[in-house]
Amino acid sequence: MINVRQVQKKFEKELVVNIDEVTIEQGTIYGLLGSNGAGKTTFLKMLSGIIKPTSGTIVFEDEPIYENKRLKERVIFIPDQPFFFQHYSIKQLADFYREQYPSFNEARFNECERIFKLDTKKKVHTFSKGMQRQVSFWLALSAMPDYLILDEPFDGLDAVVRKKIKNLIVRDVAERNMTVLISSHNLREVEDLCNYIGIIHRGKYVIHRDIDDLKTDVHKVQIAYKTAPDDLFDAFNVLHHESRGSVHMFIIKGDLDIIEGYIHTTSPILYDILPLTLEEIFVYEMEGIGYAMDHVLV
Repeated sequence: MINVRQVQKKFEKELVVNIDEVTIEQGTIYGLLGSNGAGKTTFLKMLSGIIKPTSGTIVFEDEPIYENKRLKERVIFIPDQPFFFQHYSIKQLADFYREQYPSFNEARFNECERIFKLDTKKKVHTFSKGMQRQVSFWLALSAMPDYLILDEPFDGLDAVVRKKIKNLIVRDVAERNMTVLISSHNLREVEDLCNYIGIIHRGKYVIHRDIDDLKTDVHKVQIAYKTAPDDLFDAFNVLHHESRGSVHMFIIKGDLDIIEGYIHTTSPILYDILPLTLEEIFVYEMEGIGYAMDHVLV
């Protein structure tokens, strides 16, 4: 379990991260989403113990992560731009990982060698970007971490390799109760993999919820009238509204039974409740807090 309490990070006078309280349960695959510059990478680096919060606490199982060598032996962070020692081969990097991570597993290393089919004697800097990303996962998953923290992890990987890596991650979560944190702009991938979602904007959390609960709380209503009421949905939390002729589309937060009960009192010609993807929820939630839709990368 990861507990974050009253954490702030400032660079000079700029407050980049300002999180009151977040708990991430053991065995969760947690997706961290947010606008560009929201503070996601800084937050992940603090969670990994790479940089120290200006104030507040980040603890893993009641132990602080920063400068905690024993705890860091159980944590792996893969940044958006993986770093490797110059002129090291995969074999040499594996030897380094064996020294740093007591849980390094030879059977897993050999399994990944069969999966990725890369030459272990070849210098990593000679590989393509996608191949280097594969090496990062190969070494990280061979270390058998209890906590795997990933920043834009699937960038540069083809669909087949992404699927293989996801299968390994899900297997480790199921078999070893590994906790995974993923920051990504690929919301479809996050939706497929994660069971919990956090959205941050300007360094602060705006959503921290189970992904299934989140989907049941935001609804797309398509509705048509001969003459629409002037106060249509005024009493509800409307994230977005657009209309084309007599047809209106609303994105509404709230209890679906209450929303449908209200709809019946307005005597529409027809209406439908349509499913929302995580990408749509993210866009409309961000619009709801004043972040322009044309600035959102998904």
